[in-house]
Amino acid sequence: MRIQDLLSLCLTKWRWFVISFIVVLGTAISYLAVTPPVYTRSASILIKEDRKGNSLPGELNSFADMGLFQTNTNVNNELISLQSPAVALEAVKRLHLETGYHIDGRFHQEVLYGQNLPVSVLFHELADNESGAFTLKMQPDGSIQLSDFTRNDEKPDAPDEYTGHPGDTLHTPLGKITVHRAAYHTGELPQEIYVSRNSLNAATTYCIQNLTTTLADEKSTVITLSYRDVSIQRAEDVLNTLIAVYNENWMKDKNQIAISTSRFINERLGVIEHELGNVDDNISSYKSEHLLPDVQVASNMYMNQANEANSQILKLNNQLSMARYIRNYLTDNINKSQLLPANSGIENANIERQITEYNTRQLQRNSLIANSSEQNPLVIDLDHALASMRKAIITSIDNQLVTLTTQISNQQKNERQNIARIAANPTQAKYLLSVERQQKVKEALYLFLLQKREENELSQAFTAYNTRIITPPAGSMLPTSPVKKNILAVALALGLLIPVIIIFIRENMDNSVRGKKDLENMTLPFIGEIPLVYHQKKYQAFHKRKRQKLAIVVKEKSRNAVNEAFRVARTNLEFMSGKDRKLQVIMLASINPDSGKTFISMNLATSLAVKGEKVLTIDLDLRKASLSAYINSPRTGISDYLGEKTDTHADIIIKGVNHPNLDIIPVGTIPPNPTELLFSERLAQLLEHLRKEYDYILIDCPPAEIVADASIINKLSDMTLFIIRAGLLDRTMLPEIEKLHTEHKYKNMCLILNGTLAGYGRYGYHKYGYRYGYHYGYGEYIQEKEK
Repeated sequence: MRIQDLLSLCLTKWRWFVISFIVVLGTAISYLAVTPPVYTRSASILIKEDRKGNSLPGELNSFADMGLFQTNTNVNNELISLQSPAVALEAVKRLHLETGYHIDGRFHQEVLYGQNLPVSVLFHELADNESGAFTLKMQPDGSIQLSDFTRNDEKPDAPDEYTGHPGDTLHTPLGKITVHRAAYHTGELPQEIYVSRNSLNAATTYCIQNLTTTLADEKSTVITLSYRDVSIQRAEDVLNTLIAVYNENWMKDKNQIAISTSRFINERLGVIEHELGNVDDNISSYKSEHLLPDVQVASNMYMNQANEANSQILKLNNQLSMARYIRNYLTDNINKSQLLPANSGIENANIERQITEYNTRQLQRNSLIANSSEQNPLVIDLDHALASMRKAIITSIDNQLVTLTTQISNQQKNERQNIARIAANPTQAKYLLSVERQQKVKEALYLFLLQKREENELSQAFTAYNTRIITPPAGSMLPTSPVKKNILAVALALGLLIPVIIIFIRENMDNSVRGKKDLENMTLPFIGEIPLVYHQKKYQAFHKRKRQKLAIVVKEKSRNAVNEAFRVARTNLEFMSGKDRKLQVIMLASINPDSGKTFISMNLATSLAVKGEKVLTIDLDLRKASLSAYINSPRTGISDYLGEKTDTHADIIIKGVNHPNLDIIPVGTIPPNPTELLFSERLAQLLEHLRKEYDYILIDCPPAEIVADASIINKLSDMTLFIIRAGLLDRTMLPEIEKLHTEHKYKNMCLILNGTLAGYGRYGYHKYGYRYGYHYGYGEYIQEKEK
């Protein structure tokens, strides 16, 4: 179906769209009225996380070197932690979200919370997984009445009403219940409050479902929390409580580590303190028993002296090696023109000064040689001076070597004396050294643990939240759902789409023949199409049509659509008959009953008669006698003639009832054996005689292929007008009709399409738009009918 055809079809059904819009908009408005508005509140928190992933306040960075506060925070893990059931459960418990309070509103129940809540109810005996509900009524005298109890969605078998005063504990089917008046409530008290208590699991699940946590940005550590609720105050309280519970859990986790560490340090300090006291007692007892001085001090002194001597020996050996190296360097002729190493490590100022002077003269000589030759007198003088200086330096180094050798010998002797003194009393020294070593180790460990205990106490004192609130809970005062403009827009769209879809489906599900376009693939000659004359109102379905009125619509000098259609059919019929009228006897047949054979027979015959042709119509539908009804169904007709109840055909011809040139032969008496009568030879004789009297003979036949009558009549006719009723014949039957033509079961078959709509299809605008010749004069015809 083309878009423009669908649009035209929809325009004809504008009432459907009006009704659809009214129904859908009414439904949308009702939904908005009965659905409580839901508001959204959002808050943003910053997770304190440095570049290394350490969550540590800046003022505590100085303690990082002590090994404390090393906590790694992953913002994605914290995001999941904020949505955890444990955090939500704690928030539900603190805010008592498992208990709900409602009152009747105009269209839906309204929630009581915060300052709007006049009472609070405590359930003392309901388990966490149990639920219940009841109605609380406030009496004028200040008392309260509890009724309509349900427990776990079942009504308990107990008295229905319990009366008391605020603060009383009432024994009810839900266990002990205490109702307290809210001190901050100053408004008017509602008469009835519906109190419901859900299980903690259900309340936690509801809280998690309405909570949304997202990262504000992939590169940031800011988390946005959003909560949806019918109560603005409750949504803000939930967000604040969730953040508070999260911070408390975070601090609890961090402090738990510090507490465990403190316990361990205290235990170890007690053990080490006991062991350290035993070591001190052993040292004191041993020195008293053996009358020993402070062996450790003396031993340390000797050890220091030995170490110092060893250091001096190492230092002197280094100077000795460097002196020998420089002497060898000076005595080697290869290095005669080279500079001597400066800062050689020989701690002798005289030698260092001589080396410096030597290097200065050597640089002067090398500079002269670069600009002259070795034969230069100045160069020769400098060579003599440098040789003398080398000898002097060698002499000084030899003296230094003797001095260093003597010093090394003295230090080695001093070292041997100190070692001998240390080994003078090896048993006592060894024992005291071993015991004192244990003492030092335990002292160091004891001091270390004391330091760590203080650091651990600092960590507990300085533990801070790892979050900072960027944006407190806030949001728009307009509800986020239901969104009125979106729902109304959807309603408008549905109001438009529903009729379009219905029209489209009905139009595409209609498999009946609806116009000439459906007959394009057929090879049968097409005589014409007759528009629907008596159609019902536009809002009535065509398939529920009533039987057409018995009327002759063809009139002289009429220019309406029906007359024009019959003129076209008449012209085509005369063209096919030819000038010699070879196709004189014409039978009208169809597949379906009620296809309009009788209507077309009478009106086509009238159209021919108006032109001046002598026409006869014969009603051979001996079972229904529809054509006979046009002349009030006379009692004598063709069945009487074929049954030999009357002798001459003149007795059964009704002349000029509707037009002077149009005669009719009715059925007469309805026979019990119509098929046997049609086999009578008198029918062939009758038709042969009538051919001489009339220009055209139109025979109204029963439906083809249902009874054998049409096949019998076909043998005596010259032409078959096959009537197809638009909106009645299924398109799947068209190949069967085509087969009748190709197999020549009926003589000179041609088609007439009956009941087409001028501008209207079966369910609205006609999709094929066959309006040529029908709109012309159609309004005039309608005006004539109304008169």
